[in-house]
Amino acid sequence: MELLQQKVKDEGVVIDGAILKVDAFLNHQIDAHLMKEVGQTFYNYFNKKGVTKILTIEASGIAPAIMAALVFDVPCLFAKKAVPSTLTEAVYATDIHSYTKNKTSHVVISQKFLSADDNVLIIDDFLANGEAALGLYDLVRQAGADCAGVGIVIEKSFQQGAARLKDEGLDVLSLCRIASLENNKVTLVGEE
Repeated sequence: MELLQQKVKDEGVVIDGAILKVDAFLNHQIDAHLMKEVGQTFYNYFNKKGVTKILTIEASGIAPAIMAALVFDVPCLFAKKAVPSTLTEAVYATDIHSYTKNKTSHVVISQKFLSADDNVLIIDDFLANGEAALGLYDLVRQAGADCAGVGIVIEKSFQQGAARLKDEGLDVLSLCRIASLENNKVTLVGEE
């Protein structure tokens, strides 16, 4: 996706050669037109897989996931990092470690919204070490559901996440692949 890649290069801010800050269009302020294209691109790739549900984790994955759900015309389900008092039914639960926040969250989804009849497309904003996507995949397996694949907006290709997901047999589509953040500069895969 050229528009996404250009935004990452123009508006992304590299912190300490390891973290890419994209809060101008994805993680704080959201570029709705870009997210619409992201959703359409995921649809174009995964539309033959019989997706019945989109799954993400709060909060930064919600924007691309909801746009994908709109195009697929299926519900969007997001894993919650805190159990609200209104969630009184049985849940699927797993622990997910965030590389960026260096924090482990106990995440849950209601069992009434995910079943063995579902074919789930996991969507997330970033792929680094793969913890979030693998945690979401764990929730899918707990439900006995199938996983159509994993759609990632930005992948840090210099980290192990994509390989870990592919080792699980998952079909992964990353729309923008970062080769390096060295010298606080974004280098895309193919530009090295």
